[in-house]
Amino acid sequence: MASKSKTPDFEQSLQQLEGLVEQLEQGDLPIEEALKAFEQGIRLTRDCQTILQQAEQKVQLLTEQDGEIHASDFPEQVDS
Repeated sequence: MASKSKTPDFEQSLQQLEGLVEQLEQGDLPIEEALKAFEQGIRLTRDCQTILQQAEQKVQLLTEQDGEIHASDFPEQVDS
C-alpha cells in the first residue's frame, strides 16, 4: 500500500501565497516580518511549482503512446 506523501495542497499553498502578497503590497509590515513573509512566499512558490511539475509528468505519462507523446485537443463541451 502506497503511503501518502506530505506534499502540500496546491490550492491551499496558492491561497497562502496570495495572502502574503497582499500583506507585502500594503507595505505595513516591519522589515523583519516582511522578510519572513517573503521567505515563506518563496517556499510556497517552490511547493506550487513542484506540484505543477508532478502533475505535468503524470499527464505526460498518461498521454504517452508507443513511447511517443501525442498532443491532443480537449474535447469541446456542448452546452444543452
